[in-house]
Order: sequence, then structure tokens, then C-alpha cells
Amino acid sequence: MEDPIRKNGDSPKSVSYRDAGVDKAEGYRAVERMKKSVAATQGPGVLGGLGAFASLYSMTGWKNPVLVSGTDGVGTKLRLALDAGRLDVIGRDCYAMVANDILCHGAAPLFFLDYLACGKLDADTAAGIVEGMAQACLEDGCALVGGETAEMPGFYAPGDYDVAGFCVGAVEREDLVDGSDVQEGDVVIGLASDGVHSNGFSLVRTLIPDTGIDFGGRPILETLLVPTRLYGRSVRSLIDSGAVVRGMAHITGGGIPENLPRAFAGKKLEAILDASSWDEPEIFSHLRSVGVEEDEMRGTFNMGIGFILIVRRVDAEAVIRKLRDSGEKAYRIGELRHGAGDVWYA
Repeated sequence: MEDPIRKNGDSPKSVSYRDAGVDKAEGYRAVERMKKSVAATQGPGVLGGLGAFASLYSMTGWKNPVLVSGTDGVGTKLRLALDAGRLDVIGRDCYAMVANDILCHGAAPLFFLDYLACGKLDADTAAGIVEGMAQACLEDGCALVGGETAEMPGFYAPGDYDVAGFCVGAVEREDLVDGSDVQEGDVVIGLASDGVHSNGFSLVRTLIPDTGIDFGGRPILETLLVPTRLYGRSVRSLIDSGAVVRGMAHITGGGIPENLPRAFAGKKLEAILDASSWDEPEIFSHLRSVGVEEDEMRGTFNMGIGFILIVRRVDAEAVIRKLRDSGEKAYRIGELRHGAGDVWYA
């Protein structure tokens, strides 16, 4: 068989990694662009810096910590954000999707790592995504300690990126929230979302092929690209104040019906919710109007509630006041009763 690199006895043809589609120099430039924003998130717990084979974190100041970890991506909202050049949205969504998940167990985020894969690396694009992550980490008190940027020509098309993140947090064992204390009669408190967040976008893109249409005086794309809300500081502040929170749920794919029961898994309970008790953002009315049945809406989107807390009835009003004082739109949206793990709307 003829060697494609050596023909007729000629000297071997010189082929570089760049010839194969991977530009190492662009990768180095991306890292240089990222360094400043990443370094701004790192406190004394981070040992070492970028460039080592692994990231090191010192668990000082904890008595009996439980490590809580999670990983997630951005989904097909990526397509809209990339096409619009809204790189900061991608980074914020990636961080928020994971950080809100570990918050459900009462954890404070310690560190975050990202994974970016692409067909053709552009240093400015990669750095823009990471800068969005870094800003979200900074706001939430989390260190961005590193990540991986994979240039994969022939696997991803030029201009395409996939983005995922991994977060590790910690909570003292005595403060762990795992739903084991949830009881019949407990109150369900909902915290407002900032819109669609980062789930259901395959359906959104099918329903709204033209994202330039007017929606409230501006292109609907601007409403769709509002990032996922971070709930960490307000919820952790509530818990630190001594409030008893028995269960929590991050409302992502599957909406409230799939995610709320995870906060009392294994218990013979169900939730009765009043959908009129919170303000539903107009974007959901629009999606409903272009052809989605109500059960599909509720089973796909957050419908205006991005995070849920389950508290004792006696504590409910005080918890809502504290959450509102911290800047959250908080609503008493229902309660728990004996049942089979379902969510019902009154």
C-alpha cells in the first residue's frame, strides 16, 4: 500500500499538528487571555495556579465537611448565544446550572472547572466564554481553578463549541439538606426565575425559528438569552441566619413536576401548587400561544420558578421576608401532603 506521506522513495512530507487542524499557538493565546479573569476568583484555598496537571484546594476551616459535586452543560441555548456573540451568557449559564444544583444540598461552592470543545479554536471566543464563568464564580464566592479546551477538527464544525462545567462544594455534615426531614404540611416556597434559563431550548428553537421578531419592543432573542439566575448568596444567607430549610430543588429540565419531587424522594408525599400564586414571565405565555399544551409547558420549562425551598409551616412567612430582603422574588406556592411523589396544580 502506498504511503500517502512518502511516495516513490521521496523524503517524508513534513506534517504539523496545525496542518491537521489543531493550532497550539491559538490555545496558548486563549490561556493567556483567560488568566486574569480566572485569577480574580481564587482565594487562599487555591494552591498553585494554572498550568499544573491538576488543581489543588485546601479544605481549611471545616469541621466535618461533606463534599458535594455536580456537572452540567448549557444545552442548545449555545447555538443562539454563539450566533449572537453573547459569550458571557454561555459562561454564566454553565456555572449557574451546576452551582444551583449543589446549592440544593446546602453546599457552598469551593471550586469550578470548565470543559470547552470546538472544531477550530478561536482564542477570543474561548476566553469570552471563560470570562463569563469567572464573573459568575466571583459573584458566588467560588474559585475557577482550571479546565480543558479541546480542539477537535473533523468532530465539531468550525464555529461550533460545546461547553460543560464541574463544581465541588462543601457543607458541614450537620447542615446537609437531603430531604430526610421533609414532612406533610410543609410549605413550598418558589423563587422567581429570570426567564427560560437554560432548559427547553430545543423546543424553543423549534417554536421560534426567527429570533429577530419583536417581543416587548426588542428582538425576542434578548429575552431568550437572559442568563440563568444564581440563587446561592441569598439562599446560603438565609440558612446562615438560622432558618430551617428541609428541602430544595433547582427547577431545570422537566420543570417543577420532575424536579420538586427530588427534594422529598423516598417520602410518601406529593405537592399541591397554586400556579396563580406567582408571576409568570410573558415569554412563557408567548411559547404557549405558538402551540404548546399546558402539560408540555409545565414538564419542559420552569414557568417562572427557578428554585424551590421546602420549610416548616411556622417558618414560611419569615423565610419569605428574608428572601425578599435579599433581593429575591419569593412566593408561597403550595404545600405538601401525603401522596405518591406527584405534583398537582390546584
